[in-house]
Amino acid sequence: ALGRGCATDACMAELFGKKTGIVKGKGGSMHFFSAEHRYFGGNGIVGAQIPIGTGIAFAEKYKGTDNLCVTMFGDGAARQGALYESFNMAMSWKIPVLYVVENNGYAMGTSVKRTSNVTELYKLGESFDMPGEAVDGMDPVAVHEAVSKAAEHIRAGNGPYLLEMRTYRYKGHSVSDPAKYRTKEEVQEY
Repeated sequence: ALGRGCATDACMAELFGKKTGIVKGKGGSMHFFSAEHRYFGGNGIVGAQIPIGTGIAFAEKYKGTDNLCVTMFGDGAARQGALYESFNMAMSWKIPVLYVVENNGYAMGTSVKRTSNVTELYKLGESFDMPGEAVDGMDPVAVHEAVSKAAEHIRAGNGPYLLEMRTYRYKGHSVSDPAKYRTKEEVQEY
């Protein structure tokens, strides 16, 4: 929300359920939204933002704009059926959407390695002929370069692009998650 220009005080007010919040205190931390700032927020359902982002990008194509939609999701959402449906539609119709999967190695407390034989998540688009690449998500320069390259590809009318941001989550999924599923050695590696 802040990155799209939403006011800091309105975002903080939202977190505290105040009427001066970005969505009048009704959305809390998971449902930020601002049509004015072209920020369509999060969703409490894992992976639900993927078809929503695909639909927003379709609307931009339909209106003939040069805009693209950046749709971000975690490695856990990459295992949802809606991802494959969205990828298929986006490639078939050359929809201007940049899919960004944040791969921190864990879907809540389950290792990516335990959920699928495909652990290089940028490869999930290959069966749809969707270009993609893995990026060091801990390096802001690498992220900027990859996003710029992908945006250029998309704006040239070539359809979607998938970026896998390889990053690491130093703490548990929430304050109630002690992250005992990781070894000290693994955490120290990062």
